[in-house]
Amino acid sequence: MNQKDYRTSIPVTKDGNFAYEIFLEKDFTMLAGRLTACDTKNRRLCLVTDSTVNQYYGDEVEKILDGCAKEVTRFVFPAGEAHKNLNVVQDLYEHLILNHFERKDMLVALGGGVVGDLTGFAASTYLRGIDFIQVPTTLLAQVDSSIGGKTGVDFNCYKNMVGAFHQPKLVYMNLSTLKTLTDEQFACGMGEILKHGLIRDRSYYEWTLQHITEIKDRNLETLEQMISGSCEIKRDVVEKDPTEKGERALLNFGHTLGHAIEKLKNFTLMHGQCVALGSLAAAYISWKRGMITIKDFQTIQNANLDFELPTILDGLNVEEIIQTTRSDKKMESGKVKFILLNAIGNACIDPSVTDKEMKDSLQYLENPFILK
Repeated sequence: MNQKDYRTSIPVTKDGNFAYEIFLEKDFTMLAGRLTACDTKNRRLCLVTDSTVNQYYGDEVEKILDGCAKEVTRFVFPAGEAHKNLNVVQDLYEHLILNHFERKDMLVALGGGVVGDLTGFAASTYLRGIDFIQVPTTLLAQVDSSIGGKTGVDFNCYKNMVGAFHQPKLVYMNLSTLKTLTDEQFACGMGEILKHGLIRDRSYYEWTLQHITEIKDRNLETLEQMISGSCEIKRDVVEKDPTEKGERALLNFGHTLGHAIEKLKNFTLMHGQCVALGSLAAAYISWKRGMITIKDFQTIQNANLDFELPTILDGLNVEEIIQTTRSDKKMESGKVKFILLNAIGNACIDPSVTDKEMKDSLQYLENPFILK
């Protein structure tokens, strides 16, 4: 991967036809121009955001939308995974009804993964489906949740159990928003970026490890290249399998155990951190099966450390984590579709992972760096 390999405009297709475009920009100045393709002049727009992002960008983005829409309203809900639920969706429905939103109108998701997932789900169900666009402001949302049309909310602490596939009409990324993230939030996005390299592209993964300093310094040119590469990996997967009938399941690498950890931690550990732990557990199983080398496993473990992602599991019961995977939405015929690594950059779906293998991997995470 080199400087000439990346794009700042990435088209996405569905069933061979153009679906939407992903734009990587360094501020919001191009947003109005990008919206012209969505014919917003004759539409009402509802800007949906959370209480944190609203303080940073709500007024700026609403002002831009005001200049290119029939009417603009704003819906703000409390920040955090705890509010990604049907109660907030109901409040959003009521806001749309009271403001006379019709099927031709549109929602604008401004924020991280919680905002994008919730807004997309509301758009997919309000009046049996209206359009929406994604304006992701976190690294995790930019490289993962804003792309591919997966929408949804949590139900009684069960992660993303209620949802729908609903593609956005546009994804607009202002990379400068990444400078306002805490180090912890930024690291969470790196969990998904490392995952993309692990499942599909070894050279991209190695490039990421060669640019640790520039990435952690949030150099915009480096971030642009990294995010573009990650978006293209996810785009290529979801184009081939938009509704997760097969290959798209590879994107769930690290998520089976990761989601269980996230639920049992009551969402006090961020999604990207849980994925990082789940990825390390899956890599451990892959190593124990002889699919990857011990050197590869140690590279994956060290990458977590380099990007300040967790490598130690504490405060949870291993048996309870395994039991929680039984309620994972990725179950099929009573078996978990586990994702393992044939090599760095080459993942596979494997429904044969046993409870013992999961237990061994989790017990390793309780006492890492003692390989046996």
